[in-house]
Amino acid sequence: MKTVQGKTARVPHPVAPADVKKMLAASPKAKAVWDTISPLARNEWICWMTSGKMEGTRKIRIEKGRSKMESGMRRPCCWAGCPHR
Repeated sequence: MKTVQGKTARVPHPVAPADVKKMLAASPKAKAVWDTISPLARNEWICWMTSGKMEGTRKIRIEKGRSKMESGMRRPCCWAGCPHR
C-alpha cells in the first residue's frame, strides 16, 4: 500500500500491466494524463481496462481508455469502481 499525504491508500493494482504500458508509451496525450493522476485513479483505470473476462474485451477497453485519457478523462466513467479495494 502507498502512503499519500499521510493516508494509506489501498491500491490493489499498483503497476500497469505490459499491454497498458505499451498503450501509454504509444500515446503521449494519454501518458501526460497518466502522469498527473493519483495512484487511486491509476488503479481504477488498470482495473477497468483489465477486468474483462475475454481478451477481446480487454483490448477494446485499453483502446477506449487511451481515447478517454487523450480527451482528458482522469477516471473511468460510469463504472462502479475497483471491486478489489
